[in-house]
Amino acid sequence: MLKNYFKIAIAVLKRRKFFTFISLFGISFTLTILMVLTAFVDKVVGDNYPDKKRDRSLYINRIQESGKDNLQSSTLSYYFLSHYTGMMKTPVKVAISSAFNGTNTYVNNKKIAVNYKYTNAEYWDVLDYDFTEGKAFNNLQVTNADRVAVISEDMKREYFGDVPSVVGKYIEADNVNYRVMGVVKNVPITDYMLYSDIYLPYTVSKANYKDKGYMGGYMGILLANSPGDVQKMHDEYENLMKRVPVERKEFTHLYSHANTFLSAYLDTGNEQHSGVSIALLAISIFVFIFTLLPTLNLVNINITRIMERSSEIGVRKAFGASSKTLVYQFIVENLILTLLGGVLGVALSLLALYVINNANLIANLELSINFTVLFIGLLVCLVFGLLSGVYPAWRMSKLNVVTALKAQ
Repeated sequence: MLKNYFKIAIAVLKRRKFFTFISLFGISFTLTILMVLTAFVDKVVGDNYPDKKRDRSLYINRIQESGKDNLQSSTLSYYFLSHYTGMMKTPVKVAISSAFNGTNTYVNNKKIAVNYKYTNAEYWDVLDYDFTEGKAFNNLQVTNADRVAVISEDMKREYFGDVPSVVGKYIEADNVNYRVMGVVKNVPITDYMLYSDIYLPYTVSKANYKDKGYMGGYMGILLANSPGDVQKMHDEYENLMKRVPVERKEFTHLYSHANTFLSAYLDTGNEQHSGVSIALLAISIFVFIFTLLPTLNLVNINITRIMERSSEIGVRKAFGASSKTLVYQFIVENLILTLLGGVLGVALSLLALYVINNANLIANLELSINFTVLFIGLLVCLVFGLLSGVYPAWRMSKLNVVTALKAQ
């Protein structure tokens, strides 16, 4: 039976080339957009390089002070992070790093854009960067404010060219020369908390990292001994913050949280608005609208396509075919159509990801298709097939035999 339905479906698709093209284009294009979006989200949220201990880490990247009529929110000062997290007992390590800043440098009269950030020595223990050569700077070098640096693979290639090793060579950033200690695998810029071209000791920063103000340019990562200690570490930081006084009289409340990676990554900078909720709502609305419109379009196309076959339906009903049989046949036909669109969508997705990766639209971001994306894509195909095929098939099954034959 299924074999016959398949043959009928292929014959119908060949006979109605225009409808077939419109249907396949709608399905495959929509699927391509959804799969690229899913690949992007999966890469940004799911890729844990170099943050491989995420299951036992909490992230502090904002502090907010608010009063009756005013509010200020920012990343934190180095002093605040080192002083208050130093009081905690649960974390075994605390990585502190600044947000990345940009500057320009020149090599052989060629301008190179450089992003740099400052870190403490524990940063290299908490995070697992892959070193292609050399090593990270240590605590003694940080304490001595040695002008040393760890650079990315891209920065090595762009600044030094195609040379086998750059450890011991000097690189200039923000008009200062630094001795290269090591080279690490690139981090995509979308991982803004960890990305940089050059990593420097915080003690060589031109800003006053000893300033006791609460706000500054730094973020922290608390590392617990085990995943089971994460909740304890979270509660300890929350209790600690309740004892920290507000900085100035015009403020009445002070907020700072040790969050999971996703909550920290999507932090809106406002205590009253959850970034996770906003992101989920925005993605849900986008996906809903982007799937609903082509689905409704497919329903209309299917109704038109099926109603043109009213004479066939009338003849089959006259020879005893039941409504259930006809509904089943047309749903199967529609599923075949949507699965063909799904296969085409997967091929277009691979092509789109290849183009995006080679265009280097986002620094160091390498999108890839994976089984999760593939499963979601196929699931979307089946949903498309059912949603756009059930109603036309049901409407077709209700056709009166005489009315159907008269339509000829």
